[in-house]
Amino acid sequence: MSRGNKPLPRYDGVEILDIGSEGKAVARVDGVVVFTTHVIPGDIVDLQVTKKREKYQEAKVIQIQKDSPDRIPAFCEHFEICGGCKWQYLPYEKQLFYKQKQVSDQLSRIGRITLPDIMPIIGSATSTFYRNKLEFTFSNRRWLTHEEVRSGNEFEDMNVLGFHVQGMFDKVLNVNKCWLQTDSSNDIRNAVKKYALLNNLAFYDLKNKEGFLRNLIIRTTSTGEIMVIVNFFREEREKRELLLQFLTDSFPAITTLLYVINQKGNDTITDQEVNIFKGDGFITEEMEGLKFRIGPKSFYQTNSLQAYELYKATREFAALTGNEVVYDLYTGTGTIACFVAKQAKKVVGIEYVPEAIEDAKLNASSNKLSNTNFFAGDMKEILTREFITEHGHPDVIITDPPRAGMSDEVINSILFASPERIVYVSCNPATQARDISLLSSIYMVTKVQPVDMFPHTHHVENIVLLEKIKESSEL
Repeated sequence: MSRGNKPLPRYDGVEILDIGSEGKAVARVDGVVVFTTHVIPGDIVDLQVTKKREKYQEAKVIQIQKDSPDRIPAFCEHFEICGGCKWQYLPYEKQLFYKQKQVSDQLSRIGRITLPDIMPIIGSATSTFYRNKLEFTFSNRRWLTHEEVRSGNEFEDMNVLGFHVQGMFDKVLNVNKCWLQTDSSNDIRNAVKKYALLNNLAFYDLKNKEGFLRNLIIRTTSTGEIMVIVNFFREEREKRELLLQFLTDSFPAITTLLYVINQKGNDTITDQEVNIFKGDGFITEEMEGLKFRIGPKSFYQTNSLQAYELYKATREFAALTGNEVVYDLYTGTGTIACFVAKQAKKVVGIEYVPEAIEDAKLNASSNKLSNTNFFAGDMKEILTREFITEHGHPDVIITDPPRAGMSDEVINSILFASPERIVYVSCNPATQARDISLLSSIYMVTKVQPVDMFPHTHHVENIVLLEKIKESSEL
């Protein structure tokens, strides 16, 4: 490989030393940091540099000369082609070690803040079949194996239902068994594919944007309920109804069966009409006797069992006595708001998705919680000084923003509100560290609790408690 006329270097016999941000493996050659993927600390590898930067390089692994003593076999047949579960070759206790290290490194390096001892990460009791939502893609251009490509043959069986191959939007990997969701999910997906092939239904063409079958979404709950959403590109009523009836007859355990006709450029259904074929259009999750309604557009933590651990830790950090006004920012369907409401005087939830707020109101009502109020809209437009003055200054703010973190306007509003405690829940410790740094003028970090929501991936959830720094006169 070359960069202009100068070839990029190759390094042989390099030891992988660490795992850095975004789960990248780290090596060091002649004092230069080299990032790569699909290997773990202790592996001895040959590397081909693909990008050369001023302070670091990126490389791909040519071969592994010697396996790390920590390396274990991957359990999934789709490993490394599918974009998920990239840490299968790393023992789970090692995964937890590097996730905890990631939290510590990013908070200290990016936030540049004084940290207390970080509490031991809360691991997941189950490391497979833990997700409650998966989305599969229909495609008429399945991913060909290297052997199939090298054969030079033409293949007729190109229809596929599975996951996008990493980095290739128009190629989809056929999935026989996914280890992320329960067997019922695998059974439903495989049955839908078989039915579609037997009945010559047109799979979606991702390049030319045409076809009939587009996506299949399966959501489950810890109570055993199942939601299935079939996303069609165009309406063909007879074919659609026959497929949906086949699902109804074949899988009576499906609680609610929905469909969408989506002809726009992307697969998201948040701006689409969702139609009910069977059931009430929602499923219900349960936690400590509280019931949470989950609609097709609702956000809910995708690991139900670990969501309970996350919310328990969040509630503990909030240290509520029953007298506090609590603001729950980015409330979603109000799960955290409802979860802490019995320990608070009043809870105000804010979320930008109107459908989620409607679910939040229903969740509060069905759980007989009369001390909650929910508002829909852009966070920086709703959380203003006028809003805070009207609805009461919060004693505690709980915030669980998207990966991008909070905007400057929201942070300024939090500083104006000046609660005694802020419980910051994040799926991205890097943006969490940035935001905490901006809050550090009047807040200090007193507790840090990582939680593993996604085994076999580098992703980690983290909870930080910030407490207001007391003025010297108060000391």
